[in-house]
Amino acid sequence: MVPFGGYSMPLTYEGVGQVASHKHVREHAGLFDVGHMVQHMFEGPTALAFLQHITPASLSNTALESFSSTLSVLLSKEGGILDDLIITKHSDTSFYVVTNAGRRTEDLAWIEEQLREWNDAHKSEGETTHRVMEGQGLVALQGPSSAAVLAKLVPSDFDLATLTFGRSAMIALSMKGDGSGNERVLCHVSRGGYTGEDGFEISIPAEATETVTQAILDNPEVQLAGLAARDSLRLEAGMCLYGHDLDESVSPVEGALAWTVGKDRRVTGDFLGAERVLRELKEGPPRRRVGLLVSPGSPAREGTKVFTPDGKTHIGRITSGIPSPTLGQNIAMALVQNGHHKKDTPLLVEVRNKMREATVTRLPFVPNKFYRG
Repeated sequence: MVPFGGYSMPLTYEGVGQVASHKHVREHAGLFDVGHMVQHMFEGPTALAFLQHITPASLSNTALESFSSTLSVLLSKEGGILDDLIITKHSDTSFYVVTNAGRRTEDLAWIEEQLREWNDAHKSEGETTHRVMEGQGLVALQGPSSAAVLAKLVPSDFDLATLTFGRSAMIALSMKGDGSGNERVLCHVSRGGYTGEDGFEISIPAEATETVTQAILDNPEVQLAGLAARDSLRLEAGMCLYGHDLDESVSPVEGALAWTVGKDRRVTGDFLGAERVLRELKEGPPRRRVGLLVSPGSPAREGTKVFTPDGKTHIGRITSGIPSPTLGQNIAMALVQNGHHKKDTPLLVEVRNKMREATVTRLPFVPNKFYRG
């Protein structure tokens, strides 16, 4: 167990090492307790407009259908990323949002401040309300067997094949692992996750969290998986971890997340931090997040310096780095000066006072296997 975001979190589980757990998720299914994440509801006649004020997401009916999700970023007034988040639209007046536990205090203070200013300025249009779903459980079922496992718990008249990547639904899940009995609980089920595999994130009422979690674990395909495997899986999938690959100094364009800025938002520019974001979209950012393949030996960990091929110019730093269990080679993500970000660009990294070769590569390192129908 390790401390994280005010919680004691499982790094690994007894009898299963990180690599074995990682491979089990890639080949079968792993269950992650992610109840530390902060779950929110934003509701009201101006909820859509408020979320489009504090993020660059496109949430209109033409851009995002009901019960669809999108990754976005919470932006400062200067255009830096305060956090990354998932926004799920239930309707134009109701949104389910998940943010990171490590940013809970900062996020809630920022949202409260912005919401107070927003509601003061939009009284005639109707207020937006914000509620943190305290005590609500959240688990992530990830891996190629995930759909078969969850299918045993959903009602017989619900076809999981209709729930494609980025879609969600309210589903009455069975509280028994074989799906028998009439005892069910209504859960918010989203198809997606943080591993690059097919999977689901399941938000569960507090009183049923342990029971539903056990029902999922009753399937022999499923193993509990901890933070260690979660980190290696997300890095292979080319996904960011806030506080490492992203922070308040990094813009969406620098973080290779320019796609989170909706096309219509680029025209209107009516979101916090738009000046910097739109400028970097037009002129290019000073830095860019890239993937690196690093030569054999000790991995290039976070903080490792990145240099030009002649070793003379310091151009960036590693933000995350591991030996990849799937690929059997060292991989890393880095923030490097613009111009050194193109695929196959040779670079050097300084590991334990020795220069090692690295090559820029496309992300993700391991192809994503999201279910798109």
